[in-house]
Amino acid sequence: MERKIESIFFDVGATLRYVVEDPEFAAAAEQELMELVGATEPHDVFFEKLEKNWKAYRKWAKTELLDVSEMELWLQYLLPDYPADRVASNAARLTRLWRDHDGRRVVHDGTLETLRELKRRGYKLGIIANTITETEIPDWMCRDGVADCFQTVLLSSKVRLRKPDPTIYLLGARCIGSDPKACAYVGDNPVRDVEGAVNAGFGAMVLFEDAGTADREGKAPTVEPDFKIKSIPELLALFPDKG
Repeated sequence: MERKIESIFFDVGATLRYVVEDPEFAAAAEQELMELVGATEPHDVFFEKLEKNWKAYRKWAKTELLDVSEMELWLQYLLPDYPADRVASNAARLTRLWRDHDGRRVVHDGTLETLRELKRRGYKLGIIANTITETEIPDWMCRDGVADCFQTVLLSSKVRLRKPDPTIYLLGARCIGSDPKACAYVGDNPVRDVEGAVNAGFGAMVLFEDAGTADREGKAPTVEPDFKIKSIPELLALFPDKG
């Protein structure tokens, strides 16, 4: 790559990790979630209501390009009719369980090795992700031994801003100490990830093509990425050793 890139930011969901269906794992998460809030409705009724509230929140978040904290999410949007003290005190755990009811999250092949190699090559690495969780991604980084690879981690649930708002990308560049033109972004969404990075003036946008997520925004991309890859290790051909 001829562009002078010094910092590389990553999306997480579907880019660094993907969801594996696990009915037993999901069922256990759903059971614990109901127990934590003291749900009295039947399982299907409870989760039908929760799913309806979740879709309404997602529509609002995507329209406003904002996210809320875990506590606000559960108190104001997902379970506003449940005891506030019980919901608030368990908000972080509830978020993890709500995500777990989709399945287990695992890293794509070669991801951890690629992150470590990019760091060794002299790049500053960061994360810019839309997520409702405030702790799950940092916990994953520690669990898989890559926390030291990332100098900046921006989560929409913490900073409120949400992709594709270019402001969250510009904040990332400022936090990591690089001009936007010296930053690259790696993401899987051809609308949200590409538009945000390009509109923020990032020096390079790399699209990790994933057939399972390519059209989930329901609209056609307005801008094109600079590069397309089929696997995370392909980044090593784009970002040579800076030494």
